Amino acid sequence: MGTGGTGRSTLRRDARENRAKLTNAAVEVFRAQGLGAPLEEVARTAGVSTGTLYNRFGSREALIDAVVPIIAAEQMAIIAAEARAIPDPWSRFRFYLTSLLELQATLPALDDIMARRYPGSEQLARLCDDAVVHASSFLEAAQEDGSLRQDFGPADLTAIFLANSGILRSDPKADTGAWRRHIGFVLDGLRSDPRRRP
Repeated sequence: MGTGGTGRSTLRRDARENRAKLTNAAVEVFRAQGLGAPLEEVARTAGVSTGTLYNRFGSREALIDAVVPIIAAEQMAIIAAEARAIPDPWSRFRFYLTSLLELQATLPALDDIMARRYPGSEQLARLCDDAVVHASSFLEAAQEDGSLRQDFGPADLTAIFLANSGILRSDPKADTGAWRRHIGFVLDGLRSDPRRRP
């Protein structure tokens, strides 16, 4: 009887260790390649079989739920905190939006997050929703200040992130000039008085 208990304990320990290995491997692979990276590569990096991956997580979305907070939540929270510290409403809005777009451009997984490519992932949706909440508060403050045009809304933010994703995916090897030029055009158009200095 004692042997059976020891066997179950060993299985539970092995399961925990495999889950930790897979989580660490997914963070590494998804950061480098995005959330659509082959799950076989995640399993290979973890040193386990693909079957073990599915036994531990069940689906790509479940694995994404486990690692997306590790990959992106802290960086997105830091950007929001830095934005809140900027007193000028327009500068605050511009900084937050540009910083998220830069993160989207430099981290493939962030591009997948901001474009909501995996709607079955609850954690991904939560991060996107949090980003929209912060951005909405910043844009409302800029509108109240009179520096941001009044007909711009949260849905337009989603369109900007999708457009940025399209730019990034159209030429992954391009330098940062393309997306930076695009957001420059967008921000110029969003100023309620384009004669004001940015």
